[in-house]
Amino acid sequence: MLNICDTEKPDGVIVQFGGQTPLTLALPLKAQGVPIIGTDPANIDLAEDRELFGALLDRLGIPAPTTARREASKRPAPWRGVSATRFGAAFLRAGGRAMVIAYDEDTVRRYMREAVVFSQDRPVLVDRFLENATEIDVDALGDGTDVLVAGIMEHIEEAGVHSGDSSCVLPPYSLSPETLATVREYTERLARALNVIGLMNVQYAVQKGKVYVLEVNPRASRTVPYVSKATGVPLAKIAVGLMLGKKLGEMGQLTGGRTSGVLPVPQFFVKSPVFPSRSFPA
Repeated sequence: MLNICDTEKPDGVIVQFGGQTPLTLALPLKAQGVPIIGTDPANIDLAEDRELFGALLDRLGIPAPTTARREASKRPAPWRGVSATRFGAAFLRAGGRAMVIAYDEDTVRRYMREAVVFSQDRPVLVDRFLENATEIDVDALGDGTDVLVAGIMEHIEEAGVHSGDSSCVLPPYSLSPETLATVREYTERLARALNVIGLMNVQYAVQKGKVYVLEVNPRASRTVPYVSKATGVPLAKIAVGLMLGKKLGEMGQLTGGRTSGVLPVPQFFVKSPVFPSRSFPA
């Protein structure tokens, strides 16, 4: 097999700017001898593997929604008797697509039968759905040691709307100072535990004052351009500098010997999706 490094001879490959697919390819690329710039593929896999990530959250003492057994979606009957009513409502997802909120076991069973259409190899993820919760998106930068929280965005809709389809506000408009402090603390601890070098996105849900981690992606999210415009800081450019070995302090983002911080936002900024309505069936 021809190694990409034998022909292109790159200094390295960046996998943090292309959505979920490059993260999935990070470990195979490294196994082929391709140097990955930024967060180590092993730590990317740690964040992406639900079992490994759940164990990490347990070690850090960070709450997450209750998770049920997950089986490969290509099996015809992978549910194995775990009832949706155990959670009140179950959040189902196959391969990052076709997300469903199920309130009864019939819905779960039907979804499991159809999940093979969306994802042949990846497991179906089954979590307790946090009803009447507020969702939060956080973009952050890490240099392997220090962490800068670039933006804490509060979703306008209740938790459960995909981050790409949701509207959100920066800075948050209704979260308490205690909640914001917890979100910042969890973000910094996660970035250090995963040794993030470059960008990271964390999704949280707040229910009855308790902050839950929903997901961590050690990559740029679709909100990075929005946060960059709101803060006036070129996050992608800084992230590349960090991947090439620079530190947040020397790039002017953390001064006075600080090891963490939050970018200021001068006013309120709102992100709202635009849907191609003319493409929808009448």
